Amino acid sequence: MREFKELSSIQSVDDFIKANKLSFLYISRPNCSVCHGLLPQVQALMEKYPKIKLGHIDAEAVEEVAGRFSIFTVPVLLLFVEGKEYVREARMVHMDLFEEKIKKIYENVVG
Repeated sequence: MREFKELSSIQSVDDFIKANKLSFLYISRPNCSVCHGLLPQVQALMEKYPKIKLGHIDAEAVEEVAGRFSIFTVPVLLLFVEGKEYVREARMVHMDLFEEKIKKIYENVVG
């Protein structure tokens, strides 16, 4: 399974988004059971999309992330294309619908 790069500051998050054409952020909290249950499903899905760079943010450790991305709950899944947010899913994520969105964007960007 693909691993997520741990992003431990808002600066590292901004740098990660800027440095990658396709960047994906998984924002969670340590005590969130939904976050822990969803993560392996997202990791498995991302195996199909190797050009998407994966980043993880602990919302407790990087408190500024809530204000920066207007986050009110976790988990939050964000996909950026060339620095612009294209997909946002939060809390209860329907994986089949999420995959449809990712696949369309990936095919348009990567070819």
